Parts: sequence; C-alpha cells; structure tokens
Amino acid sequence: MNRVVRFHETGGPEVLHLEEAPLPEPGPGEVLIRTRALGLNRAESMFRLGQYGIDPVFPSGIGYEAAGVVEALGDGVSGLSVGDAVSLVPSFAMTDYAVHGEAVLAPAHAVVTHPERLSFEEAASVWMQFITAYGGLVDLAGVRPGDTVLISAASSSVGLAAIQIAHKAGARAVALTRTSAKRQQLLDAGADEVIATAEEDLPARVRELTDGQGARVIFDAVGGTALADLVTAAAHEAHLILYGLLDRAPAPLNVGEVLFKHLTIRGFELFEITTDDRRRAEAVAFVTDGLAKGELTPTVDKTFPLEDIAEAHRYLEAGGQVGKIVVTVPTS
Repeated sequence: MNRVVRFHETGGPEVLHLEEAPLPEPGPGEVLIRTRALGLNRAESMFRLGQYGIDPVFPSGIGYEAAGVVEALGDGVSGLSVGDAVSLVPSFAMTDYAVHGEAVLAPAHAVVTHPERLSFEEAASVWMQFITAYGGLVDLAGVRPGDTVLISAASSSVGLAAIQIAHKAGARAVALTRTSAKRQQLLDAGADEVIATAEEDLPARVRELTDGQGARVIFDAVGGTALADLVTAAAHEAHLILYGLLDRAPAPLNVGEVLFKHLTIRGFELFEITTDDRRRAEAVAFVTDGLAKGELTPTVDKTFPLEDIAEAHRYLEAGGQVGKIVVTVPTS
C-alpha cells in the first residue's frame, strides 16, 4: 500500500488527510516515483480552498512538486532509468496528476533529473519558483543588464528566485515587502535594496534609486490596491508582470500613466511556459545551468514530516516564511 494526501471537501488545512491507496502502475508515457520530498505552493492552498483555476474532483489528491527516485517506467518513456533521482516540473493539472504522496505517477515530460549536488528537499524547491520567475522576467519582460526590477512578495520562494534570476541577467533586484521585519533576511538573500511598502513611499523610493527614471521591470504577486503605486513607480515602456493575486481587492489603475508611459501590463502563469514543449525545455535548460553554476540556489525555509501535512499548510498560509516549505517523506 501507499499513503497519499487527499481531501473530500474544500476548506482549511484540516480537510487534508493521509489515506492508504494501492501502489499505482505507470501507463504509457508515465513514470512512477517513490518520493522523498514534497514542495508546497500557494497553488495547493488555493486548490484546497476551491479558489484555484480548476475545481477539485472528490476525493481529490493534491500537489504539483515532488522529488524522489524513479521506481518504474511506462511504455514509451525514454531518457530515464529506474533509480534516477528526479524532480517534477509543474506542467499538468492536479486533477490529472496529484503528486503529494509516497509513490506517485507523473507524465514523463514533467520529470527532470536535477543536479546531483541538490538534496531531495532542495530539488522539491526548484521548478515552480524558478520557472515562474524565469517566465516573467526573462521570457516575457526580457530583463537585461542595468535594469531595476521590483519584486513584490519578495520573501516567498518565487520572490527569492526572482532576486537570483535578476542578478543572473545583470539587473538590480529591489525587494518589496510589507514591513521591515524581513529586511535583513532579504538583504542576506541577495536583494540590492529593500522597500517596506507599508512604511515607505514606494514611488518616491524608486525614483531615488533610479535617478528619477522608475523601474523597467515589475514582478508582482499581490495585485489589489498596491497596483497603483507600482504603476507610478514604473519607468517609460516598463513591463509590469502580474503572476499572483494575494490581494483580491479591486485594483485601482491610473489609465493616464499606463497610456503615456506606454506600459505593458501582462498577466502570467507558469503553465504558459511548462505546457509548451519548446519554452519548457528552454526554461529547464536556463534553470539547470544556473543551478550547476551556483547562480541559482533554492531556499528551504522549514520542513515538516508527511504526517504533519495539515500543519505545513497552516504554516504556509500564515505567510511568515522566507523561502520554500517542504514536506519530507520517510523511506521504507
């Protein structure tokens, strides 16, 4: 038998349970993975709450990210071998493949052999955040040397990844955080500057940092009422990439600033990259190169044992983490 994380109704972390399930067998194009670590994301929390882009089908599994060892291969799978240490690129619906469990199936296109220097906990903390940051900053905004990049929710795993990717591209990373409580941690994580948006005048600080020019790239996970200040802080012909909705309040928008600054405001989600074979391959190559060179390093904030999956979700929703929350899976 095999334990998997399931829920039978939407709701808080308490709806999550570990349940026994038969060991699955991989079909054509599928890989069976014995997991060692599971990565948590806001997407799982939203899915569990019924606030995600797709609705769960009960009883529902959950989970986009995992790392472990290949246990079996389905017909037609090439480039992988039993015993390989692998991790998963989120490129499938959780209603098709849910990977938070002890032994899980995944489509072969989502399975990546990660650099050997990574632990399983680190490997479970790579693909969602680094490809999200890559997609917004590199693929869409074309970040380049000399750019100033504003990164909201900077202490999240995606925010920390964006700081590193901005640096890899030769840009300056300005971390945005609500209060100054995480200022030193963000500086230690590589941010060139930190702006506490509830304590400082964001547009004025950005003008100071850019000699009055504004930021050419803005990578925002918040939306809501803060969007107005981001538009004001934007440079002429800036790219404002919206990849999250932490604040669901209506977003004010100064249309005049958008018009006369020639701004590009673009909604973005990871699956634009990961469900396109060419763009996914380019993203994986970019991130793998950065990992191998030490330019990109995942940050694990805290780990929880699989038995404490509900508590891990509570910790995620409290929002105090700096980096990735990981659930560890015992070896049998």
